[in-house]
Amino acid sequence: MVYLQKDNGGIYRQKIRIDNHEFFADVKADLGGEDSAPDPHDLLDSSLAACTAITLTMFAKRRGMPLESVNVDIERDSSKEKSGEYNLAMKIQFVGNLSDEQRAQLLGIVEKCPIHKLLSHATINISTTSQ
Repeated sequence: MVYLQKDNGGIYRQKIRIDNHEFFADVKADLGGEDSAPDPHDLLDSSLAACTAITLTMFAKRRGMPLESVNVDIERDSSKEKSGEYNLAMKIQFVGNLSDEQRAQLLGIVEKCPIHKLLSHATINISTTSQ
């Protein structure tokens, strides 16, 4: 379960607890935060990279592919965010003695990453309730 709670730090600093793990999010000073922890956008981007790497690693393992590791680099172009456009460029490096066909299969599986699918939709509907 995910718990978000206001931390005693800055006005935008949030504590996030997931099971035994605890980490923080904050926004940059020019947005009113204290820049004391990763920005929520950075956490979203890192979750995309991690989920993509895990999805690819699991797929390769199930198929017996000689994939040793996956490096995922993400760059965010924030120039259009104020108009509602969120642009990410993802570069994937496969490490291992893979055939061209295996590399193509792995690139095709990227779209199956749950976070990637979520971010790739043109419209995302989120329902919220409070307790």
